[in-house]
Amino acid sequence: MPGMVFLSILLLALAFLVGTLPLGHWLLSRRGQDSRLSSAYNLGVENMVRRVGLGAAVGSAALDAAKGFVAVLTASALGSPELCVLSGLSAYLGHLNPPRVLYGPLPPRGRGNLVLLGVFAALNVAGGLSLWLTLTPIVVYAAVLGLSGYVSLATLAGLLAFALLAAFSPLALVAKLGALGLLGAAAWRFKENLGRVLDRTEPRLGDDVPMEGKRPDEVLAAFMIHPLTIEDFWQTRRFAWMRPLVERGLLSEAAVRSVAASLRPMKIGELHGIRTVGGQSIRAYLLSSPLLPEVFRDDPALATRRAIEGAKLARELGASVFGLGAFWSVVGNKGLDVQEAVPQITVTNGGAYTSGTIKAAIPGILSHFAAGGRELSQATAAVVGANGVVAFGIARTVAPQVRRLIMIGRDLERLERSAVSLRRANPGTEIVTSTDYATLREADLIFTATSDPNPVIFPEHVGPGTWIFDEGRPADVHESVASLPGVRVIPGGVVRPPGGMTSSVDLHFGDGAVPACLAETLILTATGEHHRKSLGPQTLSENINFFVEQAEKLGFEVVD
Repeated sequence: MPGMVFLSILLLALAFLVGTLPLGHWLLSRRGQDSRLSSAYNLGVENMVRRVGLGAAVGSAALDAAKGFVAVLTASALGSPELCVLSGLSAYLGHLNPPRVLYGPLPPRGRGNLVLLGVFAALNVAGGLSLWLTLTPIVVYAAVLGLSGYVSLATLAGLLAFALLAAFSPLALVAKLGALGLLGAAAWRFKENLGRVLDRTEPRLGDDVPMEGKRPDEVLAAFMIHPLTIEDFWQTRRFAWMRPLVERGLLSEAAVRSVAASLRPMKIGELHGIRTVGGQSIRAYLLSSPLLPEVFRDDPALATRRAIEGAKLARELGASVFGLGAFWSVVGNKGLDVQEAVPQITVTNGGAYTSGTIKAAIPGILSHFAAGGRELSQATAAVVGANGVVAFGIARTVAPQVRRLIMIGRDLERLERSAVSLRRANPGTEIVTSTDYATLREADLIFTATSDPNPVIFPEHVGPGTWIFDEGRPADVHESVASLPGVRVIPGGVVRPPGGMTSSVDLHFGDGAVPACLAETLILTATGEHHRKSLGPQTLSENINFFVEQAEKLGFEVVD
């Protein structure tokens, strides 16, 4: 008996090792094809055919099926149906989770359906299981796939049928647990696919999935977003079920935030309908790891790790450029660490075009301000967040045109160093520095561009009739400020891409509009000028000018 137990364990280990064999990867490599472009998130056999051709795709699929068949066939030597079921589970787990210690950083595996097909074929031929027990799951799989078009749902439905049939069969308990294990392993593998099914962003069988380089008139980008408030968390259907639980007090907001912090990046939406003046189509995937703004301040290491995971997901989805939006743009040394960790994709924080939109918008704002009967040369302007690159750029643009400039930031010593250079260049302008937001009441014009996760400007900080240009994302100005007499709040960095853009996610910039950092990602993808990417704290003037010029050529418009 001990000998049988030892042999059984050995056969299960062998089945796992057989499942780990990257046979399809080796086959494609020998043919000079890169299977790393075959994404586990979007692609199955049907899209592998489009990628590498019918022969290579069928050969790779046959090798996967053979792994499942051989694993179970080997275990059948002991004449135990229970061991055969467990061997099938071991081979499937090996396929889904190949140890890096054996093969290094291999590409992510696909859905594993061909391995499962081999397992069920062997269970019927040599595993001692009846035809109805092994054929029914395949019939259920085919029926659900035909009705829904979703491979993930079909796989889970087939394995659920197998687990239920096994539960009511005369098989021993260990085999029933093995059948349940197959269902559990598949459910874990397909958890992201199921989320995308709910969000209606999962490709169906036969859908034309975008791929880098597949169509000369279409390019593919990815952009990382995050919820600005807990309300944004409910936008996606996969999380919407939590809302009534929170409203009824059955689930705390703290628990939701904890769940959000534990989730890896996921695809939650797409941008469609973007077409440049030259006829090029730009498609963008919206990715998210649902960290709320305060997490970026309190746990920057976690945020950086999630950004790196997002870049890897973007690459696996086939995007050529990965943009960091909102607070993602400031983590990991403003994208430098993310790019270093994932060199296979171009990463940008969007700083250049954001600065470009500000540069383009400020003259218009100042002109409208003066046209309203206000004397610009006698006005007092304030710049909030002046320790930052973007806000200091605003200060440098505004300083020559006003009588007095107030620079507000958190680090007074740094502010003073910056003020010295502005005073030298603008001797006719009084330039003062402060960390006190109360000084904003002296300003006729306020420009704000901070990286604070919460509003920093409230009604008590603003005088009547003040114009405010808010570049902050999330907004620096509390919504109550707009109700003050004569106060005008102008959102900054909003761009309308060419064509009739639609989005499955509310980006909070109005219909057909996106933030400038997302627009930079789209422009970078369309032009292929990847060396123009924005990384780190410095933004080159030549890159700012490049994005402004290319935006005009491609048909992007700054919303003012």
